[in-house]
Amino acid sequence: MHDIRQIRENPEAFDAALARRGLSARAGEVLALDEHWRALTQALQTALAARNDASKAIGAAKARNDEREASRLMAQVTDLKTRVPALEAEEREALASLNDVLAAIPNLADPSVPQGADENDNKIIHLRGVVPQLSFEGREHHEIGPPLGLDFETAQKVSGARFAYLRGGIARLSRALGQFMLDLHTGEFGYQEVAPPVLVRDEALYGTGQLPKFAEDQFRTTDGRWLIPTAEVSLTNMVREMILEEKELPIRLTALTPCFRSEAGAAGRDTRGMIRQHQFEKVELVSIVCPEASEAEHERMTSCAEAVLERLGLPFRRMLLCSGDMGFSAQKTFDLEVWLPGQRRYREISSCSNCGDFQARRMNARFRKDGEKGTVFAHTLNGSGLAVGRALVAVIENYQNEDGSVSVPAVLHPYMGGLERISSE
Repeated sequence: MHDIRQIRENPEAFDAALARRGLSARAGEVLALDEHWRALTQALQTALAARNDASKAIGAAKARNDEREASRLMAQVTDLKTRVPALEAEEREALASLNDVLAAIPNLADPSVPQGADENDNKIIHLRGVVPQLSFEGREHHEIGPPLGLDFETAQKVSGARFAYLRGGIARLSRALGQFMLDLHTGEFGYQEVAPPVLVRDEALYGTGQLPKFAEDQFRTTDGRWLIPTAEVSLTNMVREMILEEKELPIRLTALTPCFRSEAGAAGRDTRGMIRQHQFEKVELVSIVCPEASEAEHERMTSCAEAVLERLGLPFRRMLLCSGDMGFSAQKTFDLEVWLPGQRRYREISSCSNCGDFQARRMNARFRKDGEKGTVFAHTLNGSGLAVGRALVAVIENYQNEDGSVSVPAVLHPYMGGLERISSE
C-alpha cells in the first residue's frame, strides 16, 4: 500500500516512479478519489458538529420558553439524524474506492533498481561455482528421473498436469534437501523455525499483496480460505495489526511448507517436469526489520540463500531484477539462478525481495522506536531458501552420471542414511 500523503505532496514523483515500472500515470485518479473522500469526511464532521450543537441548543431554548426556536432546532436535529447515516455510508464507500485503487498499484522500485522492461534487462551481479563439464550428453531431469522414482504418469492420472509423485531414493533426496535447508538457516543463520498454517483468510493474502489483483493465481477452498502460494503469506502476517518494540527487531523466520499455485499465467511454459508445479515444497525466509536495516538485511538474506547452493556444490548466478520484472510487492529483488546442464542455461531457484513498508502498511504492522511515543511501519523482506523441487531438479541434472544414476551431494549424506548414489537397481 502506498502513503497517500506522499502522493499528495509530490504526484509527479509518484507517476515518474510508476513509469519506471512500465505503468501509466495514476496520481490524478488517486488524488481525485482522495479529494472526494476528504470532502465527504469534512461534510460528515460538519453535520455531526451541527447535530451536537443543535441538541444542546434545544435545552437552552426550552429553558427560556422559546418554543418556536426549540421546534426549529428539533426539526434540524431530525433532518441531521437522517443525513448523518447517509454521509457515513457515502464516506465509507469513498474511502473503500480510494483504497481499492491504491491496493492495485504495485510497489515502487528502489532507485538502485535498473530500468528495464523484462528479464532480458536484468543485471548479473556475480557468478559462483563451476559449471560441470560432463563427458557425456547431459539430460534433463524429466528424462533422468522416472527410472529413479520421479513419477509424472501416475500423478497425471490422479491429479492432472503439473503434479508429480516422488518415490524411493528421489523422495528421500527431496526430504533431505528440505531438512538440510532448515537446519542451515536455523542452526547457522539465526532464523526461527515455524510450522505455519497453509490455509489463510483473505486478509492474509491482501497483506502480502496477492489479493486482490492476483486471485486467479491462487487456489481457494469451498469455505472461502486460500491455499498459500508461499509461506511468505503465513510468516509475514504473524505481525499483522501489531505494534512491536524496537528491541524485538529484527525478527527472522523460516518454514518448510507445501505451496500451491494455479499458474494461471503460465500456459504452455515448462509443461514437462518439475520446474512449474501446482504443488511444491519450499523453504521460506522472512525478516521483519527497522527501515534503516532493510537494505543490509536484503543482502544478508540473499547470502543465506546462496549458502545453500554453495554447500550443495551447485553453480549459480545472482541477478538484480530490473524495474519491469519485479513482483508486485517488491521494491528491490535479487534472483538466484542455478545452472541446469540438461537445459544448458540458468533457471530461477530463489527470489529474495525487500518490500520496504509496502506490506506493513497493508497489514498495519508497526513498531515503536526506543524512547518515542509514535509508531513507524516496519520493513518486510522475503526470500526462497530454497525452492525444494527446483533444488531437486538442479541436483539431479548437475550430479547425473552416464549410467543414469545420480550421485548425492556430500552435504546431504548425513540425511540419506548412507545412500550416496540413487539408481534404478
